[in-house]
Amino acid sequence: MHSNPDVRWIQRFQNFSRAYTLLREIEDANLDVLKPIEQEGFIQRFEYTFELLWKTLKDYLDESGITLTEATPRVVIKTAFAASILDDGQVFVDMMLARNLLSHTYDFEKFHEILKRVQSEFLPAIENVYMFFLEHT
Repeated sequence: MHSNPDVRWIQRFQNFSRAYTLLREIEDANLDVLKPIEQEGFIQRFEYTFELLWKTLKDYLDESGITLTEATPRVVIKTAFAASILDDGQVFVDMMLARNLLSHTYDFEKFHEILKRVQSEFLPAIENVYMFFLEHT
């Protein structure tokens, strides 16, 4: 347990926690009946939740004394997986690739595929990391 609220990863976790809470609304959403603007809202929530997730991981690894060769999402994910913080490193790499794809192109089919993956696959993985951090604050 870490009780110092001035620790960088704990500060970042607070922001990640708020983002994760908003993203969780996708759990019960019927994606097929959402308006396009609502779907885009969930994608936006996914993008900023992922950003806060990997940056919280980076700060946690730094605080734990684990040196990163570089502070990129891919390196952070690999390092967190090696440190047994992440159960499934591949799902987080897939999240990173999905986020990158959404940032650079707007392909309607890919957009819907990623939205479904956020609901069915990415959100449960994000929840596991959220619970890890919750146990360590």
